[in-house]
Amino acid sequence: MEPVYTPVIGFALTVFRAQGLRFTITGSENVPRQGGGVVVMNHLSYFDYAYAGLPAREQGRIVRWMAKKEIFDNPVMGPLMRGMKHIRVDRKAGVGAYQEAVSALRRGELVGVFPETTISRSLELREFKTGAVRMALEADVPMIPVVAFGNHRVWTKDQPKRLGRSNVPIHMDVGTPIHVPEGANAVEETHQLRETMTAMLHRLQEAYPPLGPDEQGYVPARLGGSAPTPERAKELEAQEAQRRAAKRKPVEQP
Repeated sequence: MEPVYTPVIGFALTVFRAQGLRFTITGSENVPRQGGGVVVMNHLSYFDYAYAGLPAREQGRIVRWMAKKEIFDNPVMGPLMRGMKHIRVDRKAGVGAYQEAVSALRRGELVGVFPETTISRSLELREFKTGAVRMALEADVPMIPVVAFGNHRVWTKDQPKRLGRSNVPIHMDVGTPIHVPEGANAVEETHQLRETMTAMLHRLQEAYPPLGPDEQGYVPARLGGSAPTPERAKELEAQEAQRRAAKRKPVEQP
């Protein structure tokens, strides 16, 4: 029993029940019951860290997630993240987090990553960073691909929060573990991983229950919804980055 992680999971499950969230998880048997592995998941919701460990839980495992330092800096979330032994990532100095993750993998832990690094507005996969593949190679462990859909209907970018009882169905699928061959090219393997997860995500999206006219923003443009196209999403992300940079820029004194 983990002194912090276990009660946090219990609390989260209670919240999910109160919200009426309906999880359908397939492929959880692909999560190894022992040994290290890199859990690789798409990113659609601000609550993905809470949802992402559910498939592993069905196999009696917990996942140490790599998360940006801003979450650890939060006065409420920070102590919880440290207590659950998640891995703090400073994007300006990520070597320490990378080595910490590799060490955890070698100890037989599951380490979780969101290779898109941020939430996808288009509901399609953004470009992947190569970190998941490089960690799997260095630690000699498999990657476990996981995709989710429906999670974005609770809380995502540019959409209202639905934190009450929403009865939202959330579908998750775990793919077959991927063993990266020794000496493989990390860029090429990352491209193949993204292709595999794209196919998984598309199957999940196409099988998801139809949404009404007022919820077409939760449907990817590829399927006729009004979510931004990947091209438009890139434009919105660039605008968001500019706003953040402007906020960080020191005010010049007269």
